[in-house]
Amino acid sequence: MANPSLASDPGFNPILLALPSLTPSLALEVLPYGVTLHRLYVQADGKTHDILIGPEAPAEHLTQKYTNTIIGRYANRVPSGTHTFSRNGFTATLNAKHNESPDVSLHGGITGYDLVPWEPLIDPYSAKLFTQAEIQTIQSEIPASCIFTRVSPDGEEGYPGKLLVEVLVGLLQPQSPPTKEDTEYNLGSVLLNYRAKLLDANTVTPINLTQHWGFNLDASLQEGLSVKDHKLVIKANNTVALQNNFLSTGVLSPVKGTQHAHSDKSTGKIGENWPERGYDEFYVFAPRLTPAPTRVAESELKSSVDLVKAAIDASAPGRDSVVELESDRSGLRLAFDTNQSGVQFYTNNGSDPSKTARKKIHGGSGSKGDGYDAGSAAFLEFHEPLAAWLHPETQGSSGSDTLLASGEIYNNFVRMDVWYKSPTPL
Repeated sequence: MANPSLASDPGFNPILLALPSLTPSLALEVLPYGVTLHRLYVQADGKTHDILIGPEAPAEHLTQKYTNTIIGRYANRVPSGTHTFSRNGFTATLNAKHNESPDVSLHGGITGYDLVPWEPLIDPYSAKLFTQAEIQTIQSEIPASCIFTRVSPDGEEGYPGKLLVEVLVGLLQPQSPPTKEDTEYNLGSVLLNYRAKLLDANTVTPINLTQHWGFNLDASLQEGLSVKDHKLVIKANNTVALQNNFLSTGVLSPVKGTQHAHSDKSTGKIGENWPERGYDEFYVFAPRLTPAPTRVAESELKSSVDLVKAAIDASAPGRDSVVELESDRSGLRLAFDTNQSGVQFYTNNGSDPSKTARKKIHGGSGSKGDGYDAGSAAFLEFHEPLAAWLHPETQGSSGSDTLLASGEIYNNFVRMDVWYKSPTPL
């Protein structure tokens, strides 16, 4: 059980981000500890939904790990042990600490970014990795937002280089006001933008950040917790083939004709081809144009450059969602856009209700012992392929090897648009 004294830790005091008074609307509670998205409220047709699974008490995230937290310095799995790599003429070594098994380092090691406090910046202009033009865009177009910052020391969990990380979390207004003819309308969007820079000269480090967020669009209806009736679209041609310990084999596996073919809504509900152990796969998106680079030279990120604008501009040519999650029961649909090469889709297979707590809005007591079952959530974690620097054959459309050298800025964004389908026009 989490230490009760931690409940008074400032890191567990939620920061509420809310759009101006709209019907319907969005509101997001963010904990500085682990940049944890504690609650995501959706107000639609007179009903309040919290579409993120998780514990009731903020401090319970310490034991109910990887539930809507940031993951880093490296998301997903890399082989434990020593790895030497080079980029831009710089060479460094990672000593990856095992945690999931003797051969596997999961989610950044024993104490990853999810288990440390982050500092919310009161003044966004004090951010060091967002330009002046970007801060102006944030203030004018994402006023319900906060930038969180942390310095990861050299050698933390075996990763080389002192790394400054900043994360923008914000809510966007609906793309357009609903009309009387609309049956589906946009409620707004959530934007996550991760930036990082090595503070040490002449070095290189692996980095692969994500949000380990788990969705259930029906949980607040309290009519069952499975996501098998949800519909899922993932615009991917391949998954990364995995070893028995879930490490990458370095080979892509086509999804056509398999239970991993989620290319359009005609494939039906998630549960129709449900694998015996549930889903826990990394999908590599089909080739596409992305609106913002995953890595940029620091010298090129001038004060007038605005990559945030590029991330939020849904009307730009070629922009389209790469993943969609939908429920007919609640009428909610999530559409995701990102500059990352793929997504890990995980159905909460390891969840044990006797060891977890379930939110009261989802029909739980809020206390440990009546938590979430396996198959109760669709975790959609946007990042680059597993240990991409070791497996160039699996690198997706971004071509990222997930190595960051001195003098470069890491840039990763995901925008999630929230939609509601009304049974009748407004």
